[in-house]
Amino acid sequence: MTRGSVIAYARTNPRAALRSITVLAVMLSGAAHAQEVAPPAPTTDPTQVRSGAYRLDSAHGKITWSLSHLGFSTYYGQITDVAAEATLDAKAPQASRISVTIGTLSITGLNDKLDAHLKGPDFFDAQKFPTATFASTSIEPTSPTTARVNGTLTLKGVAKPISFDATFNQAGLHPVDKLYTVGFDGRAVIKRSDFGITAYLPMVGDEVTLRLEGEFKAIP
Repeated sequence: MTRGSVIAYARTNPRAALRSITVLAVMLSGAAHAQEVAPPAPTTDPTQVRSGAYRLDSAHGKITWSLSHLGFSTYYGQITDVAAEATLDAKAPQASRISVTIGTLSITGLNDKLDAHLKGPDFFDAQKFPTATFASTSIEPTSPTTARVNGTLTLKGVAKPISFDATFNQAGLHPVDKLYTVGFDGRAVIKRSDFGITAYLPMVGDEVTLRLEGEFKAIP
């Protein structure tokens, strides 16, 4: 409609025109309000992360392990029972801390026969040692978004110092559960023989690569 036709319509149909204007005003007001309350986009700047206590979302926290299998291939599996709590300090990341509890009965090589063997005495002896733990002792920032996390891993009753490299992904309100979430990836390499897991060495690799993924939720 041209400007002239709009004016003509308003003169001949004042009530209808008023209703249209009212509806348009409500729509514009609603759009403006929605824009005002829209949550901020996630940040990739770790200095903007909320400091405080966090708990791992167990549905989005896994450890993927891999090692050499007889030199022919790299075998992959997962550990799915992972619980963790962290205290994050955005202003002093070296003061942050993390503790992890791992359920060894959840280890899988995606093969029923292998899974049973992994949980047996040759490897994790999961009935006798149902959990493994990691507790950080220090955190060394290595770049604006990465850090070296040092700590103690207790596995199969043996406690040894290990380190892993952590990468900050992003933080913000999660689009699904609307909870403030911080996401990290990590990588570590350990020797299983350090923890008394020596079965089939050296045919099956001693060095085990661990890839860590985690989404941490802020604890109110």
